[in-house]
Amino acid sequence: MTFSIHGLAVSRGVAIGRAVMVASSRMDVAHYFIQAHEVSAEIERARAGRDAVVEELYRLQESISHMGPKEAPHELNALLDVHLMLLQDEELVSGVKSWITDRLYNAEWALTTQLEVISRHFDEMEDAYLRERKADMEQIVERVLRAMRGVASPIVTPSHRNTRRQSQQDLLLGDTVDVPLVLVAHDLSPADMLQFKQSVFAGFITDVGGKTSHTAIVARSMDIPAVVGARTCSQLVRQDDWIIIDGDAGVVIVDPSPIILAEYGFKKRQVELERSRLARLLNTPAVTMDGEKVQLLANIEMPEDAQAALQAGALGVGLFRSEFLFMGRRGHLPDEEEQFQAYKRAVEGMQGLPVTIRTVDVGADKPLDSSVHDAAHLNPALGLRAIRWSLADPEMFLTQLRAILRAATFGQVHLLVPMLAHASEIHQTLAHIETARSMLDKRGQAYGPVQLGAMIEIPAAALTLKMFLKYFDFLSIGTNDLIQYTLAIDRADESVAHLYDPLHPAVLQLVAATIAECHRQGKGVSVCGEMAGDVGLTRLLLGLGLRSFSMHPAQILAVKQEILRSDTTRLAPWAQRVLESESPALEMAASA
Repeated sequence: MTFSIHGLAVSRGVAIGRAVMVASSRMDVAHYFIQAHEVSAEIERARAGRDAVVEELYRLQESISHMGPKEAPHELNALLDVHLMLLQDEELVSGVKSWITDRLYNAEWALTTQLEVISRHFDEMEDAYLRERKADMEQIVERVLRAMRGVASPIVTPSHRNTRRQSQQDLLLGDTVDVPLVLVAHDLSPADMLQFKQSVFAGFITDVGGKTSHTAIVARSMDIPAVVGARTCSQLVRQDDWIIIDGDAGVVIVDPSPIILAEYGFKKRQVELERSRLARLLNTPAVTMDGEKVQLLANIEMPEDAQAALQAGALGVGLFRSEFLFMGRRGHLPDEEEQFQAYKRAVEGMQGLPVTIRTVDVGADKPLDSSVHDAAHLNPALGLRAIRWSLADPEMFLTQLRAILRAATFGQVHLLVPMLAHASEIHQTLAHIETARSMLDKRGQAYGPVQLGAMIEIPAAALTLKMFLKYFDFLSIGTNDLIQYTLAIDRADESVAHLYDPLHPAVLQLVAATIAECHRQGKGVSVCGEMAGDVGLTRLLLGLGLRSFSMHPAQILAVKQEILRSDTTRLAPWAQRVLESESPALEMAASA
């Protein structure tokens, strides 16, 4: 019987194939008390399990070093680093030791008990990315449990592919032997993803995860159709079921009828054809039909992402999320030299093109040390985060500023400050930048010039643009937070997530006003939020006057195609009608 399961669309495309089930890696754990004289041996047993997983991950990293970017994208190596850091997290290690020593728990019981303690910290985080790091902690604990029991990794290349039954669906695909396989799992760790890439799978589905989960990040980097957050998918799907993954709609179709299968087979071929067509635009300048040049930039998280940005035809980096260098460090922040080397690699990797580095965007709901939790603040999204957090920790902030200024000697660097809202914050930020320069002068260390920019992601900032443009060279509109704060909704709260609307009149008016004011004053402006990479909004943003878009590298060619088909002289009056409408989405649909 055909049925569908809905999840989150995180990586575009269509995959069709047989289901390969990966049993949940969660294992039944024995709970028993040990004797006092067994404490040392039990601690050693836990340590041996952890060391075995560390060795396993190091071996995986070594295998990555011998592969090309197609076989193992750099994201995998970075994600394995996160798991290695989590394995050596002091809170995990000391917690397990305490449960064994103080409560006389056996090693497995101590490990899962400490996981529950740490998991509560992650659950209380408002930020989606960091909240999803809970899954990484669960994955590494499960790997340790498997190692302690001598159980192999759950992912294996299936051996049934040449012995399974032939069906009508096989015949429709025109291949009776090599039908593609799709992976269905409760969750996938970065290490599992590496094995996945080395196997025969054409796509994957997971019960858990979000758009910023590791599995989603890797899926996009590999350009593999994927749906995450499909809840009970691993329980509803059976081994060898026919599966369709619609990565565009976030839908999984199980046991499709021949008609549905034929329809999606056609769609899959169309998607592949469209991708090949888009690839031809790689070296085509992004210029509208009426001659307006548009700058297409890339959002990156790590220095190694610069290669993907260049390969996608980006004219620079519009947003380097520097906080990814800080995450998962468990209190051991990157020092100035480590940050400098990372920023330098990104700048040199872009081969003379500009790189916009955003200062660290953490704090409150994004604690760098998960063992520290501030329960006093009921709404961390409105708390001490981003520039507020940086200004509250001058030493950390100055360290980052010095590293960025030093990297500017190797290419074009733009320095972007997040979440500014007050004149006092602007003045303090500028003063810290001058202090960082003075400190480098005293050391005799070289540093380069930087353009200064501010994020417009708080309505208060969008309503005081003239003040911002008095002090900054350019502005970057962070639409994700701007929408959240303008509409007073929590994007992480499923009960109000449907109210998250980039086409709300208030949001559009703030975006339009920011673009118009920057043009009036001759200052640069870009959009670096999800709106920039949404092809359904490209024409509207062009009509509102935007000429600089920053997005995930995988989205650049699709947006470029939309730009090449656009005439801004016609889009401008249409965009004004949309802007003035009570229902912009309906206005856009009516004129589509």
